[in-house]
Amino acid sequence: MLDAQHLTKTYESPSGPLTVLNDVSFSLGRGDSAAIMGPSGSGKSSLLYVVGGLEPPTSGVVRLGVQNPYAMTPAALAAFRNAKVGFVFQDHCLLPQCTVLENVLVPTLVGEVDAAAPERARTLLEHVGLGSRLDHRPAALSGGEKQRVAIARAMIRQPHLLLCDEPTGNLDADSADRVAELLLALHHEQQTVLLVVTHSDALAKRFHKRWHIVRGRLSTGHASPTPPDIEPH
Repeated sequence: MLDAQHLTKTYESPSGPLTVLNDVSFSLGRGDSAAIMGPSGSGKSSLLYVVGGLEPPTSGVVRLGVQNPYAMTPAALAAFRNAKVGFVFQDHCLLPQCTVLENVLVPTLVGEVDAAAPERARTLLEHVGLGSRLDHRPAALSGGEKQRVAIARAMIRQPHLLLCDEPTGNLDADSADRVAELLLALHHEQQTVLLVVTHSDALAKRFHKRWHIVRGRLSTGHASPTPPDIEPH
């Protein structure tokens, strides 16, 4: 379970303290997913960074299961993020000098040796439709293909928590639809906790839980009548 309680994030600015998250609380269980919408500058990305262990809150508590990442040493926190959290950003952030397969395997190069990782990476790339592109480099891929590689990379460590920051924001409608289907299918298959921030109504409508954040305050009141029917394929 992901449990966030009374999260506040404040930065110092020339004009005084700037609050980007204001008393945010929510919980998501294993297999749950939610889309967060809101205007630019509303705190969407800051919330992802805080719950993902990238940016400590000014106050409040984050727990993934029984673990509080911000009670850990820096080394333990880095290991926690690598093992338990997967990130997908608007920019795919692939390494241009590495092949598709090598990019997916990057998170497994840290920590204990994972002998099963190469086969798991190939399986993930088959799942996202890139099984024939393992030896290609990012420059040879379309935008949608690059984002599918990024999703496979985020899932390679079988994370408990998957965080996506505008994962379809740079894609055309057809590519965005394909990426959304794959993202939700893999989430369904691996039963992650999935949290996505987006400006896209089309993407948000695929989620049972659709939340809004405005001026750092999160409203969790909206859910569709029934969850979307997403099956892995």
